[in-house]
Amino acid sequence: MLRHVNVLENSAVLVDASTADDAAVYQLAPDRALVATADFFTPIVDDAYDFGRIAAANALSDIYAMGARPLFALNLVAFPRALLAEGNLLGEILRGGSDVARTAGIPVIGGHSIDDPEPKYGLCAIGEVHPDRIVRNSGAQPGDVLVLTKPIGTGVIATALKSGAAADDVIAAAVESMTRLNDRASAAMLEAGAHAATDVTGFGLVGHLLEMLRASGVGADIDAVAVPVLPGARELARAGHVPGGTGRNRTDSVDAVDWADEVDETMRVLLCDAQTSGGLLISVGEGAAKGLVDALRSSGHAAAAIGRIRAGAARVRVR
Repeated sequence: MLRHVNVLENSAVLVDASTADDAAVYQLAPDRALVATADFFTPIVDDAYDFGRIAAANALSDIYAMGARPLFALNLVAFPRALLAEGNLLGEILRGGSDVARTAGIPVIGGHSIDDPEPKYGLCAIGEVHPDRIVRNSGAQPGDVLVLTKPIGTGVIATALKSGAAADDVIAAAVESMTRLNDRASAAMLEAGAHAATDVTGFGLVGHLLEMLRASGVGADIDAVAVPVLPGARELARAGHVPGGTGRNRTDSVDAVDWADEVDETMRVLLCDAQTSGGLLISVGEGAAKGLVDALRSSGHAAAAIGRIRAGAARVRVR
């Protein structure tokens, strides 16, 4: 479908859609570039305020994944007009988004809304970065260590929530993870001199790693045991609470992933699980990896070194 998008050649465009990166980057001056992204989705939790917080954190994550700082945001709203008079659902969604933006230190200065039978919410987020400090998804180097800054499993938990199968403490842990900004993780990766990064969202850990590998022209090995997983996610995945997006992710990656026999079906599901507002996946030199993980853990992140970049084709070997 994207072949129909007419991309005008412009030397000011530093990052476009060609590498499937997290945000677009447009240079304004030798020392300034704008970073732009848009992200919105349907509710994944029952609480309207939490939905707004999660959607806003998810959108801002694209800015942080580029090593940039957010400047401001615009609301993107789709909501059924018939429900406007019933309670304050939309108000709570917007309040949640506003509170996360306030935590990020940015204003929400406008937006757009449409009448839609199914609610949707997110942000168009604008940030800024020095052109020499952009962290792309295309810079991973053989020998790098892969560091993940949040546990996975939000897709499985959100699916279980819809059927009433997720316990309150499991939901609470997932919401806490999804509403946590990736601002400190972004600052830590810049300090560590990260070579590449992306945030883990809808295509799952394996899917977004494959995007990084294809953009960088390298392969990767993942240690499944080292990957942090949200409480309750394993049990729910084992019970069959698997979102459709996760199944599509597995199908899409089948020709590019080599699974070791000891990696069980539950972990295969989780590594492909469609995430919302996940962590950053960072490719960093071996000498800086331990310091990065320590810095992230000291700031409250469940960070872990989960694998390595290797020379070769853009394939993932999971052991």
